[in-house]
Amino acid sequence: MASEFTLGEIAVSQTIHRATEIIELLAASPRSLNEVATHFEVHRTTVFRQLQTLERAGFVMHRADGQYAIGTRIIAIAQQALDNFDLRRVAHEELRALQRRVGTTVHLAQLLERSVVYIDKVEGDSSVRMYSRIGLPVLPQATGVGKVILAQLPSQRRDELLAGTEWTAFTGTTHTSRASLDADLATISGRGWGVDDSEFEDFMNCIAAPIANSTGTVLGALSISSIKVVNDLDALRRHLPDLLDTTARISAQLG
Repeated sequence: MASEFTLGEIAVSQTIHRATEIIELLAASPRSLNEVATHFEVHRTTVFRQLQTLERAGFVMHRADGQYAIGTRIIAIAQQALDNFDLRRVAHEELRALQRRVGTTVHLAQLLERSVVYIDKVEGDSSVRMYSRIGLPVLPQATGVGKVILAQLPSQRRDELLAGTEWTAFTGTTHTSRASLDADLATISGRGWGVDDSEFEDFMNCIAAPIANSTGTVLGALSISSIKVVNDLDALRRHLPDLLDTTARISAQLG
């Protein structure tokens, strides 16, 4: 039986894959040529050619200090992609207003195919910055936004999002089984909001509520997050009426 792909197609696929890996590496932090070559365990010449190609395309920039960093073109593409999300466009001003009222970090997440992804974030007043990054998927079983979305989904759709989940105990409160998570989701579904009780990071917690359109289809979720020493769950719950009012307004605007 003939191979599905030619050698040329395989080579192109591998080149594209390596390019995406380089971009992801540089997105984390700028690196020198030697650092990139060492990371991928390949010769400097091979990496240099790939970096040159990415630089010509505007995806990578070669800085004056000799390090390579993410280029302006890829930043522009990412911003354009984010701007095309209707939920983000509708909700952004509501996020900013909510953050000003509560003083702590506000996250917006959207359900995209089989992932829940952060699409907007307004940082709080604390100097502590959270792990969350716009564009990154969340762990649905260990985050407030993930759980409130799961709680509103039909069982088959929920199974799709949880397929392949590794039930890792990140903290002492992480759900480590489907049965434990389902019990929490039943509670969330009944009351219409949920919490992240330090389930991914032991010094963070949040309250979250879903966002749906006029048909009741869940599209995303909004959360108020804080480090525990500043606001524990009891303190965050005092902002629950404001959170629910905000998600209701966003939902109404989505039609």
